[in-house]
Amino acid sequence: MNQFESRVVAIPFSQERVFATLSDLSNLEKVRSMLPEDKVRDLKVDADAVSLHVSPVGDVAFHIIEREAPKCVKFQASSTPIPLTLWVQMLPTGEDTSKVKLTLRTELNPFIKGMVEKPIQEGIDRLADLLGEIPY
Repeated sequence: MNQFESRVVAIPFSQERVFATLSDLSNLEKVRSMLPEDKVRDLKVDADAVSLHVSPVGDVAFHIIEREAPKCVKFQASSTPIPLTLWVQMLPTGEDTSKVKLTLRTELNPFIKGMVEKPIQEGIDRLADLLGEIPY
């Protein structure tokens, strides 16, 4: 099992507000304009699932498999080149502030890991940064 963790990102909103937004994926419509058009297209979301085309990876889709209010939302990849699970963990840092960290777990053979380790880490850190920019 391979595990990748993002950097911790400060969020200027309460843990409860962040959880409420991230646990209903239809809220991601408000970040559509924040996505780089040259890397991401065909974003489709509903309350429990998101799918999109990410260049150069291809089509990816995730669905929520667990919600632990107000601390964590767990996702399973349903369409990715490699099987993976993603946790978004939220912790309060104050009454109206919080922080998030992403953890990605996947099974990679050593050859593939050497090729995808850096892009996966960069991707999970970029996703954490994006979560820090959302107007919750």
